Amino acid sequence: MRNIRTLFTFVVIFLPGAFSLFARDVQIIIEDIELNLPLEGAMIRSWDGRQYICDENGKALISVPDERQVVIQAAYPGYENGRLVIVPGTGEYILGLRLSGIMEGRELVIEAARPGTSETRTGRSVAVSGRDIAQTAEIGVIEDVMSSVKLLPGVGYAGFFDAQPSIRGGDPGDMSASLDGFYISNPYHWDGGFSIFDPRMVQSAQLSHGVFSSRYGHTISGLLDISAKKPSPTEIEFELGANTSAANFNLSLPLSGKSSASRGGILFMGRITYYDPVIALAQEMSKVIKEIEIINSIRVAPYIRSGTITGNYRFFDNLEFSATGFWGMDGVGVTYENSSYTSILSSSSNADFDWTHYQGFITAGLSWNPRNDMLLKFSTGTGYEDSVVNGEMLSQINNKHFSDFFMTNYYDKYLYLLDDSVFINPYQYSTTSLIRQSDFLYNAQARVDYDWELGNGFLFAAGIQEMFTLYNITGIQQMNRERRLRALNENEQNNIFSQLGIDEDAILVRNFLKENLFVNFPAKYEPDLGNKLFTTSGYILAEYHTPDNRLKTELGLRVDHLYLAGDGFTLQSKPALNPRLNLDYNIFKNRWIFQSLDISAGTGLFSSVNDNIASAEKNYNLTEAKPNRSWTSVFGARLEFPEGLSFNIEAYYKYIFDRTYVPVTFNLEELDIRPRFDGEGRVWGIDILLQKLQSRYWDGWLSYSFSWAQYRDPSGILDGMGLSGGNRGDDWYFPSYHRFHNLNLVLNVKPVPRINIYTRFGLASGVQISRRIGNSPISYPVYVSEGGTGYFIEKYYWPSQRDENNRTTPSFLLDIKFSLLGKNNDTKKTRSELYVAVENVLALLYTSQGNTSFNQYTGQVDTGSMSASYDIPIPIPSFGFKYSY
Repeated sequence: MRNIRTLFTFVVIFLPGAFSLFARDVQIIIEDIELNLPLEGAMIRSWDGRQYICDENGKALISVPDERQVVIQAAYPGYENGRLVIVPGTGEYILGLRLSGIMEGRELVIEAARPGTSETRTGRSVAVSGRDIAQTAEIGVIEDVMSSVKLLPGVGYAGFFDAQPSIRGGDPGDMSASLDGFYISNPYHWDGGFSIFDPRMVQSAQLSHGVFSSRYGHTISGLLDISAKKPSPTEIEFELGANTSAANFNLSLPLSGKSSASRGGILFMGRITYYDPVIALAQEMSKVIKEIEIINSIRVAPYIRSGTITGNYRFFDNLEFSATGFWGMDGVGVTYENSSYTSILSSSSNADFDWTHYQGFITAGLSWNPRNDMLLKFSTGTGYEDSVVNGEMLSQINNKHFSDFFMTNYYDKYLYLLDDSVFINPYQYSTTSLIRQSDFLYNAQARVDYDWELGNGFLFAAGIQEMFTLYNITGIQQMNRERRLRALNENEQNNIFSQLGIDEDAILVRNFLKENLFVNFPAKYEPDLGNKLFTTSGYILAEYHTPDNRLKTELGLRVDHLYLAGDGFTLQSKPALNPRLNLDYNIFKNRWIFQSLDISAGTGLFSSVNDNIASAEKNYNLTEAKPNRSWTSVFGARLEFPEGLSFNIEAYYKYIFDRTYVPVTFNLEELDIRPRFDGEGRVWGIDILLQKLQSRYWDGWLSYSFSWAQYRDPSGILDGMGLSGGNRGDDWYFPSYHRFHNLNLVLNVKPVPRINIYTRFGLASGVQISRRIGNSPISYPVYVSEGGTGYFIEKYYWPSQRDENNRTTPSFLLDIKFSLLGKNNDTKKTRSELYVAVENVLALLYTSQGNTSFNQYTGQVDTGSMSASYDIPIPIPSFGFKYSY
């Protein structure tokens, strides 16, 4: 009986895979017959039911039987569909498609229905193809995939030099990112200014911000999944690009094995910036545009150096290996000097700042089909990040005399009773801010995924992932802080009263000082930690679809757990159970002028680990840790029209609980840091996407998002600093990044085949700011405590109150890009593109306005159009060129 069971196992599991070994690879190229341009994203449905997506060159490598001819189907949005006969002995086919419905190729047959090709799934995710990325991300002084992502519905406007937008009202830091399945802890250059994802290294990008599959997690906001470009297994390919401040190159080399099924490739990619000419130009412009004079302080021009290697190799038809490696560094050096002289006050500031950041990772994956209905994936990876920052700023204030307001309202009332030694007239006030810090992070990941098609529309899947992260943070941060005297504890208040020589019996003087006096004192933070964080995740799910695919469902359960081991303490969470359910239903197809109408509904729980947990220390006195949690529900509908036109609308509600926030209180003697895990959030909104897929003369999309997001920190403070919140009291509030409305119009116009005119218009409502009381700043007394002694200085503040309805004026954005596409030669293997672009075209006419700035030592209100600006005040020109073979 044992031998029979062994034989049965061999036949069922291994024999079906063996038959597929007698196969060969055929390269299919799908292109526009009129333009000779590759149709990236075109889908090929193979003879055995498998689906292949064409790369940026319109190419896909498919496996076909070696001894007989088969028929494949091809489809692309906006084009007619058709079939192609593959005969033995031919290794490459070119299939040309026409928008008019006429197709050219080998034995083509027109198909009526167009199989779905988009990665965008209503209620789950929205995707950007490589071609869309080329138009919307290859622009600006630093080309960045996030430029494309920020144009999608559900993504809040974050400004030009910020690659961390809010996703559907969530905290910007909660968006997680992965490259080919490897989670990247910090996918940014320049501390979040730009992402590490160079458009020329990206095949496609998918933002999952709905109720997405239980296979994925580590976020309560959104997951950005980047697919790296894949090398060609048959040809040598080369691409060279240069733009305003960076140069890029790609080199793809094929790898062939002994059998027809064994082949792969390796792709080298690199980017290097040369920002010095840009900085030099800006410094010249600062002679005319005074608002950007700060550009002259840059000593070492910002730089980025990065390289990526990706490769894959298919040993057999059912076994494939892939790997990706990335290394990058970025930095900047600044020397800032500024001085100001008035009849009342003279001031000077000197600052030196240097930032250097390194990061790298390597990943590997193995995909195996033990049977035709099974898929087993093994993936692993490791990476590191090292940031070194050194900065020091010295400020000196010389005030010739106290103002009349100060003398009348403070000195003449009670301050005259104090010792004259605390009043130095004129006085000199000096502060030194310092940061010397090194942050090192090492991480390792391993994951196993198993899919089994059970038949009759059922699929079972399960997986497990382990993530290990080591945090080493050392250094010192020093700065001067101010707090109201009444906010200090009783011992600290008595210490100040003792310095001022005020007896306990002087009740009136003490009460006056408690209400009016601010205390200025040096604060110091010296992190020294080496924490180890273990995050364990597992999932199980089932999918079902009816034979006609009208109804699709997915029910899954994901479990996440964290364990933190620090110096002298350990923390762990209870397992976070995250069940998720999705339903998709097709109401009709090909009725009237509509191709299809689909609705989708989903609900589920999500969890993520806040970075502040990983950097906890023993003196925080924590007894447990909790991941951020959210319960999200989405309902959506998608209506498809002919000619690649679609309309998608989604409504969502998200309740956030167990959210981590960290109130930070600066005391005279120590820093009080107390992480809390009881934060709440209520978010709801509507996302709309009207999209026209690729066509001959025009394409693009119109996206609109409305978001209502409020948070509450039950243990929040009002006097201090907060991390991830914590300093807005215990009432509900709109976070600083929240905007009610975000609209983006993306339009590509192609008057002739070789010209593309890209235009982006954006509109974003303002962010919340405090409402000021009165017409001008008011003087207040500050006691500078220097150990056992001190002295008084005068500063100014503008009384204000929190008003959730008071916001900056809207932001209007206009970007224009003109591209000239080079004509292919007879071999159809070379392509080129030259573009010129201008971002922020409307800046010279309008910038978003907020509260006017003022001098905190003189009370003088700044004037000029830029004194209250919240946007970049100038247009940003750029140009670029790329050539590929």
